[in-house]
Amino acid sequence: MSGAHAQIMSAAEHSVALRIPGATAADVRAALWTDRTLTKTFGPRGTVHLLPTAELSAWLGALSALPPIVNRFAPDVRLTPDQLDSVLAAVGTALAGTELTTEELDAAVGDLAGPWAVDEVMPAFQTMWPRWRQAMGMAAHRGVLCFGAGRGRKVTYTNPDVKPAEADEALATVVHDYLWSYGPATSPQFAKWFGATPGWASEVFARLAGVGSIEEIDFDGTPAWIAAGDSAFDDTEPTGLRLLPYFDAYGVAGQPRDRLFPGRAAERALNRGQAGNRPILLVNGVVAGIWHLKRSGRRATVTVEAFTPLDRARHTMLEEQVARVGEVFGMAAELVLGEVEAGPHA
Repeated sequence: MSGAHAQIMSAAEHSVALRIPGATAADVRAALWTDRTLTKTFGPRGTVHLLPTAELSAWLGALSALPPIVNRFAPDVRLTPDQLDSVLAAVGTALAGTELTTEELDAAVGDLAGPWAVDEVMPAFQTMWPRWRQAMGMAAHRGVLCFGAGRGRKVTYTNPDVKPAEADEALATVVHDYLWSYGPATSPQFAKWFGATPGWASEVFARLAGVGSIEEIDFDGTPAWIAAGDSAFDDTEPTGLRLLPYFDAYGVAGQPRDRLFPGRAAERALNRGQAGNRPILLVNGVVAGIWHLKRSGRRATVTVEAFTPLDRARHTMLEEQVARVGEVFGMAAELVLGEVEAGPHA
């Protein structure tokens, strides 16, 4: 998968569990907070992701290799290089061996770095945040901050104590994983998925091609890239039916998008061209509907809006998928066919 988008935690649990026969959301939570084989942190595009802990060093090295983004804060809000170093050190020290809420981390960073770090000067969501928080993403990429298990409804953070891998090695690993999962793909497609500029991604791909890590092929008349050696593809057409949740990796990273979201799917399943804002129904690997889960206690209703009629065999497969949704979340799920009235990302 090359990571699971976790801005909506239940969707991330669903995405991961679906790919492991019999797995549930509880199993994913155990992997995160008990076994620690998954890590919740800031990943591609600056969004929250679940990443495999065994590969976290490579991910952090690749994310740290991204060119610096333009700092859009006013000059008197920005962190100087020395202040940034002080904040990163303070965050790492404050979170070592413990989990802190956002407010507790604010106080700890202020104590360790100085009062300037918690000056409420950073505009955010119609309020003002402490100055240091503009470095949260970088603290994650430097391996001194990730999400903790949470305390009630409060978010917590901890220190994963992971050193980012060397940039070239890290980028080779992440690009290989991306192409293995979603290739053939172009460097601009990787750039959009990873949160990079097309020019930077093109340079990365050129370096990796030079050392034989990736290979260029012709993909229906368009040059594209695959992971080295991953050139054997099954000629049979994909079959089956799946219900994928919000921001599932297949819908977000799958390309070409016009093939994955044909016709009506582009109108209903995409939000101004962006994938992930609606759970999707796949039929034979292509988006053929949207769906919505409404919970009520230990029961749930799964409303499915199919863009084309479903024959008896596919209806049976759909009922099985609805049952699987219920299994993932430990509830009884009922299928309803009809228009999905809930808006995107609802």
